[in-house]
Amino acid sequence: MGSRDLDEHLDELPNLRRLVVTGTRVKRVRGIYPTLTYPSHTTIITGQYPREHGIINNTKLQPQRRSPDWYWYQRDVKVPTLYDLVRQQHRKTAAFLWPVTAGSRISYNLAEIFPNRIWTNQVLVSLKASSPAFLLRMNQKYGHLRRGIQQPELDDFITACAVDTLYHKQPALTLIHLVDMDSMRHRYGVRSTEAMAALKRLDARVGKLIDATIAAGTFSETNFAVLGDHYQINVDHMIHLNQAFAQRGWLTPTKEGTVKNDWHVWAKSCDGCTYVYTRNFADGQHLKELLATTPGVQAIYSGAEAAQRGADPHCQWLVEAKAGYYFTDETNRPAVVEAVDPASLGTPDRYHGVHGYDPDKPDYRTTLVLSGPAIKAGQTIDDAALVDEAPTFARLLGVHFPEPLPGHALTAAFKGGHHEAD
Repeated sequence: MGSRDLDEHLDELPNLRRLVVTGTRVKRVRGIYPTLTYPSHTTIITGQYPREHGIINNTKLQPQRRSPDWYWYQRDVKVPTLYDLVRQQHRKTAAFLWPVTAGSRISYNLAEIFPNRIWTNQVLVSLKASSPAFLLRMNQKYGHLRRGIQQPELDDFITACAVDTLYHKQPALTLIHLVDMDSMRHRYGVRSTEAMAALKRLDARVGKLIDATIAAGTFSETNFAVLGDHYQINVDHMIHLNQAFAQRGWLTPTKEGTVKNDWHVWAKSCDGCTYVYTRNFADGQHLKELLATTPGVQAIYSGAEAAQRGADPHCQWLVEAKAGYYFTDETNRPAVVEAVDPASLGTPDRYHGVHGYDPDKPDYRTTLVLSGPAIKAGQTIDDAALVDEAPTFARLLGVHFPEPLPGHALTAAFKGGHHEAD
């Protein structure tokens, strides 16, 4: 969700409009670098940048795998999370497809994970990663709503499970990750008819969640936060840096499209930007010149500059694409820079819209709406950062992060004298 979605469409979104009118809207929220789903969601519930929390990308550094594993498991998070702080107070937590929560101690957890090895399947990996009895019960009651991981049916299933849990379990903290609009923007484009239809579906789902708290009798003590983790940008060209590295003998491609383990230079895509890693490599100046002269490249940051921006401190370079371009990890392509064939949209790594860019790209901010008993009505805060959200939620929940955070609680949204809410 982008700031523009609410700037231009609030009149078509009755449930979000109700929360804006009765609460506080933070108009523009600056994301983290890279503006990807897994790093962003981890920042939202830790308050730290990727360089601190450890989730530096959606997927792991596995050059030999055509389909690398994602950062599904909480064990990869190096800092305290909001849900663990709440659990330490012996209060219930729930999460629905919230990234990087597999194997966590969330009370009611439907983890986001999918089978990435031929010897397993969706049921087995989900059972291992989630709260098993809870998952089985939700599948039994609402499994008929879903069609694998297809959208919008998956979000319909997740919303039904969340509604059921808000009513029957009444957790102190509930995290819900709805993916419908993100999927439509990747496939059809950022401002497409399909994406705008998904925005309206999201609003309807928010209405169901609000109604669940009303039915449960918890509405008057519930603080709602509706937020985006990032926005998206339309693209029409791909940059295959590993193809350029292969042409110079810096890595050896395989028939499967991966690279052999003898690589000296390797690009690991974050879509709108890419990390470049080196091993036993002396020709750094030649590499930088190659990156600087590749069409579609906007900026090149050193590992130290990447760390300063919150990204992976272990990369050699962090390369930013111009709007309209994105990076892949692929080799065996006909050219280093290639137009996206419209007929290929919807297949792996072929997109109409992507994210992962520098959060300071123009018109690329996300947004946040807060509403509830602790929140001032009819308020607007012009600008904030994604790292401000965790300290804000911690204040609302009455928990405290043990380490100082780079962001700060958005106290301008709180009713006078408010410090904690039950």
